[in-house]
Amino acid sequence: MNKELILINFEEIRRRSIKLWSGLPKEYYDWKPDDSAMSSAEIIQHVLGADHGWNMIISGQDMADYRSPWDGRKFTNMENELEFARPYREEFLNTVTTFSSSALKNQEITHPGNGKKRKLGDYLLRIGYHESVHAGQFLSYLRAMGIVRPDIWD
Repeated sequence: MNKELILINFEEIRRRSIKLWSGLPKEYYDWKPDDSAMSSAEIIQHVLGADHGWNMIISGQDMADYRSPWDGRKFTNMENELEFARPYREEFLNTVTTFSSSALKNQEITHPGNGKKRKLGDYLLRIGYHESVHAGQFLSYLRAMGIVRPDIWD
């Protein structure tokens, strides 16, 4: 398992997410397909805020009383959200740089939400998958809104 490739994957996924999110007009921030779904802005905050939680999990911190820095935060615009998220993203990526190949292959991570144990490298790849799933969700939102979808397949 190679942490440099994992980091490149994280950067590519985020770059494409930002490209998608940046295609959302302000008047659609609160749009959602139904009452039980997340709004467009909530998806963005959920993905950005996840870095804080992921970092706590892979660092072995206690999640029992977890509170996201995004709890109660009003979405204003992409620029403000990305600026607010920057230190959490940097901290998460910096933590990933500290892991050895041995840790990626052998260290076990227990996901606090479901109790499943995974090797650290596998867990990190699933973190990337989480954001990718939300990118697909966001693409479907843009399609449903009738908005031209940014080309993320460069």
